[in-house]
Amino acid sequence: MHQELLDLLLPLDGVPQDPRWHPEGDALFHSLQVFDLARRETADRTLWAAALLHDVGKAFAGADHAEEGADALADVVCPRVLWLVRHHLHLLRAPGPTKRRLRGTRALADLGRLRRWDLGGRSPAAVVTSPEAAVTILLDGADWTLLSIGGEPAYRDDLHKERLA
Repeated sequence: MHQELLDLLLPLDGVPQDPRWHPEGDALFHSLQVFDLARRETADRTLWAAALLHDVGKAFAGADHAEEGADALADVVCPRVLWLVRHHLHLLRAPGPTKRRLRGTRALADLGRLRRWDLGGRSPAAVVTSPEAAVTILLDGADWTLLSIGGEPAYRDDLHKERLA
């Protein structure tokens, strides 16, 4: 799993982002900042994984990077991480409908946290963990079954509210 995650993360190195929204630089530097912010705020490794991997699709997709990134992760991570990666832009693109549909759910709380970290991970002067260290930290001591494809479900209690797009 370690190498699979690195193979998805490392291609973000040098992937440019619009400096109006991402003054920090490339997509890898941004993703590592988001990961570090998540680690400071929660012990939930599933959220750490979503933070680290939320933009993997930027290496090979444009506007559909969330959808394409989730598809690339489908055989690697658990459904909860996939759901967060796939929907991480919904609070930006359709905040009202997203909040109404997910009101009172764990899914909305987690999506909100991921959105906040995504916005916070934009410092040009940040000091970040290396990609290799980030993946090691993510997997070290983790119950791999929770992070892997057969692991933690995607907000099973909220399924009736999760159809966002």
